Amino acid sequence: MKRSFLPMAILALTAGAPVLAEPPRTVPSGILHRISQDDVAEVDRRLREAIDRRGLRLMTVIDHAENAAGAGLELPETRTFLFGNPAIGTPMMQCAGSLALDLPQKMVVRTTSEGTRLEWNDPHYLADRHGLGDCELPLDKVAGVLAGLAEEAASS
Repeated sequence: MKRSFLPMAILALTAGAPVLAEPPRTVPSGILHRISQDDVAEVDRRLREAIDRRGLRLMTVIDHAENAAGAGLELPETRTFLFGNPAIGTPMMQCAGSLALDLPQKMVVRTTSEGTRLEWNDPHYLADRHGLGDCELPLDKVAGVLAGLAEEAASS
């Protein structure tokens, strides 16, 4: 079954996306990442602003370290941002309902020995995972928006 996206929704999602100096790093699991030398609080602030500038909806931020502390455990600062644009995500889920397992989009911001690491799923990986090959989806544009968000959040 072929689906097409509304051109205006795509433009709204990609408007103002920066050109990246280097491509995001990826691993075979489909996880892309960027590293920032700023602390989690500063990366958090910039990511929220970047999400807002693009007109995306921030659904929630899960503070895993806070949740771990509530259970008497320790975890380095780790936050998961859930955000998206229903005009983009809905057609993807219409193509394959299982994609609801991975939407809305997520980005993890966490403290590592390298610095503050931002991680997200490569949309092309998700398309393969959920068998979206028969659908017309702007995966490159979605990938560019996610990489742009990470770039803005990681950059001082």
